[in-house]
Amino acid sequence: MIIHHLEKTNSILNQFIAEIREVSVQKDAMRFRRNIERIGEILGYELSKTLKYSSENITTPLGAKKSFLPIKNIVLGSILRAGLPLHQGLLNYFDDAENAFISAYRNHPNNDAEFEIVVEYFASPSIDDKVLILADPMLATGQSLVSVFKAIQKYGNPKELHIVCVIGSTEGIDFIKKHFPENTHLWIAAIDDELNDKGYIVPGLGDAGDLAFGTKL
Repeated sequence: MIIHHLEKTNSILNQFIAEIREVSVQKDAMRFRRNIERIGEILGYELSKTLKYSSENITTPLGAKKSFLPIKNIVLGSILRAGLPLHQGLLNYFDDAENAFISAYRNHPNNDAEFEIVVEYFASPSIDDKVLILADPMLATGQSLVSVFKAIQKYGNPKELHIVCVIGSTEGIDFIKKHFPENTHLWIAAIDDELNDKGYIVPGLGDAGDLAFGTKL
């Protein structure tokens, strides 16, 4: 797996990451969603540098100009519900991409810390021979991403696979390395070293879905 860890280089990204972590700023759900969206835009911009481009002639009012434009074969796939603001940030830059949405959640059958990932809903175009971008803001244990990847393989075989995350754990990254193709790209804003006994990233930021859209039952 090819890992692109953006926080290693100081940029305005630092500000957005700090704000989504800071408990006093998290109280503003609109700002939280917007910051996730802005992080998605930055990650999408960096990702765009690795895409394939073709030469096209652009007609202006005063003449013509050759431009190199990305080949339009992208599918954006996001894990509901926490992935929606991140998806929007990517869609702001890849506005002609096709879109896929996946429902994946932790099921605790014994009402304890043990859980399994349940994938119940998947709406997607064909991903065969396309550039697939999977967006999930929090890469904790990595089990959700692996379960989703297994579920979507029946929709085709992408020629490129990119994973976009806001915050991940070293343990989660090590886990997905074992289950995704070696040439998969991981685009991640920040990496934390610790997971607690419930499988949440420490210091992390809490529950991204709840912070963006309110608590759930």
